[in-house]
Amino acid sequence: MTRQPTQHRPSRVEEKTPPAGGKPPTGTQTLLRGLNLLEHVAQGICDVKRLSERLGMPRSTTHRVLSNLVAEGYLHHVPYQGYTLGYKLIYLGTRAREQRPLTQLARPFLEKLADFCGDTIHLGQIEGPHVLYLDKLSGQRGLEMRSRIGQRMPLASTGVGRALMLGMTEERWQEVYEEAVLLRERTTGERPPLPAWSDYLAAMRDYRQRGWVMEFEENEIGIRCVGAPIRDVNGEVIAAVSIASASFHMSEERMLDLGPVVAATAQSISQALGEAPAEISSGPLSMRG
Repeated sequence: MTRQPTQHRPSRVEEKTPPAGGKPPTGTQTLLRGLNLLEHVAQGICDVKRLSERLGMPRSTTHRVLSNLVAEGYLHHVPYQGYTLGYKLIYLGTRAREQRPLTQLARPFLEKLADFCGDTIHLGQIEGPHVLYLDKLSGQRGLEMRSRIGQRMPLASTGVGRALMLGMTEERWQEVYEEAVLLRERTTGERPPLPAWSDYLAAMRDYRQRGWVMEFEENEIGIRCVGAPIRDVNGEVIAAVSIASASFHMSEERMLDLGPVVAATAQSISQALGEAPAEISSGPLSMRG
């Protein structure tokens, strides 16, 4: 069946499909359609009309794929409301987290950090030019931010992402910086601007010396972060942890206080992974807010 044109930007799965002249086999095409539908439902697009428009498929085809996903437990249909993710995805998501030992190992340290600062805690790993959020502990201040477990965001504009970048070369820094700038251009008005590259580079060099990073509302307006890298037995950066809160709880002075704290937590997780102990510069642990 010929794919109908759409004005929406293709999702990640669609971008991986072969170009015209190299159509995937029917079974593969059906699989990709199903995966695309799951991603869009996860984003809150829950009715046949909008799903059909987003994927450029006839409603009859969209409805058929949705019905199959419901029958297999990957989606759930609520009459007059639409589609939600099904129980089988909840099961698979739980198993996926269980199969990442880092998440389980880090959780006690993250909980201790959350109790200490009262802010939101993130754990993430690199996935291309993005950070993949592995865990999130919501803060005690009643604040909500857009980060979610399993979500991807640009490395260059997030606190946890910048901490991951400390294990990269400066050439790679510029590549992921440019990726983040391009993403912002495609989503005008949705993401705050990044500093000019020269200013960004100078800040990253300073962060490398400190061993932890800061992020001033460059991923989400009103949210600031401090983060630090987690290293494996070979000293390679494999993950990162961050503290995030609203800007009125995160003065620059408090961020400077929390930097050594998040770095100490990252070091504790690193040591649990087998890294040799290393000294971190001390700093005040006050909870100014």
